[in-house]
Amino acid sequence: MKKLSVLAAVLAGLIALSGCNEKKNYILATGGTSGTYYPFGGAIANIWNTKIENMNVTAQATGASAENLRLISKGDAEFATVQNDVMDYAYNGTDMFEGNKLANLASIGTLYPEVVQIAASAASGIDSIDDLRGKRVSVGDAGSGVEFNAKQILDAHGISFSEIKKNNLSFKESAEGLQNGTLDACFVTAGVPNSALQELAFTAGLVLIPVSNEKADAICAKYGFYTKTVIPAGTYKGTDVDVQALAIKATLAVNANLDENTVYAMTKALFENLDELGAAHAKGKEVTAASAVTGISVPFHPGAAKYFKEIGVLN
Repeated sequence: MKKLSVLAAVLAGLIALSGCNEKKNYILATGGTSGTYYPFGGAIANIWNTKIENMNVTAQATGASAENLRLISKGDAEFATVQNDVMDYAYNGTDMFEGNKLANLASIGTLYPEVVQIAASAASGIDSIDDLRGKRVSVGDAGSGVEFNAKQILDAHGISFSEIKKNNLSFKESAEGLQNGTLDACFVTAGVPNSALQELAFTAGLVLIPVSNEKADAICAKYGFYTKTVIPAGTYKGTDVDVQALAIKATLAVNANLDENTVYAMTKALFENLDELGAAHAKGKEVTAASAVTGISVPFHPGAAKYFKEIGVLN
């Protein structure tokens, strides 16, 4: 019996040791293969896999933010790249997630800005948001994050959707509408420069409509996921002045139930290797630890908060 007890103890030890050496397999939900989220997520996964022992993170192509948050909530993915405004809606059960609040969501940090660009045709005569009343305006696909961005910004200016001739079109369709004269203006929430707007600027010209400092401050105060930004002069052909705008942030979301030590190690590995991230993807050059704690309206995961407090960017 004594020999059996010793053997059992040895076997238990071997099992424990083998468990320590097992790879941890995780899914990082991203976006479509032709967008930014998928290759950017692949660059993040590569850092985790090479910098953390026994780590195996797979970047998975998905339908992007809303789907990704549902995957995390159901436990089908541990991490995801998402828009921080869509994450706010999911966490609080509002807007596109009205009555369908998702559980188990937490933030690691924001990554890079996705700017709400308000473009008008050169022929429209539009040079302010107030001028959009009565105009033909595309606000993105129906039910999209862009549509909610447009609604929030227009509301802040006292304009309802009923006061514009609302169109729900893709970015490409919106740019084509401005070019062929079937639209006057459009909202595009994307990294700058956006390819559809670049093409429009080269072929027909465009005007970028600013958000005033006063209105931007009010919108940021009301919605914790917005930040102020500037679209630099020269971003698009013919735009020769800086334009103040609002941005939402691409964000790294995590399942809130993941253990603190793992999330701490992954946060630390990512933000201590940003030069590698920037070399792998151009958007990586826009990521900083200081900006990662801005635009956050969904609570940080304790592991992420621990790292950011250690380096002094979070109180």
